[in-house]
Amino acid sequence: MRLLVVEDDEILLDGLKVGLQMCGFTVDTVTSVADAQAAVHADTFDAIILDLMLPDGSGLDVLATMRRSGDRTPVLLLTAKDEVADRIAGLDCGADDYLGKPFDLDEVAARLRAIVRRAHGRAIGHLEWNDMVLDPARMSALRDGTAVALSRREFAILQALMEAPGVIQSKTSLEQKLYGWQEEVESNTVEVHIHKLRSKLGASFIETVRGAGYRLRAVP
Repeated sequence: MRLLVVEDDEILLDGLKVGLQMCGFTVDTVTSVADAQAAVHADTFDAIILDLMLPDGSGLDVLATMRRSGDRTPVLLLTAKDEVADRIAGLDCGADDYLGKPFDLDEVAARLRAIVRRAHGRAIGHLEWNDMVLDPARMSALRDGTAVALSRREFAILQALMEAPGVIQSKTSLEQKLYGWQEEVESNTVEVHIHKLRSKLGASFIETVRGAGYRLRAVP
């Protein structure tokens, strides 16, 4: 899952980035309204953590612009302004959830998983496909009841495929799930991770659609 964190407190921002990466997220960061609007316009994220009080304006300006343009990316507001009126304003502006500072990192991660889950129309926390079960909260994978050891990026690719089993995921879209702006992407990185997943799950588990990308193979 790829996140954009919009926060101007550098210490808090670094802590969020490191902590959320440890929870399995790919994290990009910006510190202003202008940079947030540019990032949202130029790139795609699974969810956004948005501070309200930014040096060049309010995070609500970013949120309002997103919603007016039809952007439905889930947004978690994270701010020191925790009065009821502030929560109501943020939610009415289009936020999916609201969390006041100080906060617990595990709760932030759980709320992110919840708003993304709702965006995908799922009520339960885990993903299922045939005999495969993924639990993003625990970063665990079971195949027919047996644990399967996956790296963080193998897990991210499999999660992306299982969230939309019949949809073809392009190489570029999968790369965006795996790497942030500051990370170097090798030309064959997705192919390598797909190969490793097939070696663990079976050669026919993931289908290559020539010239388009990858999807989970339907069971006859």
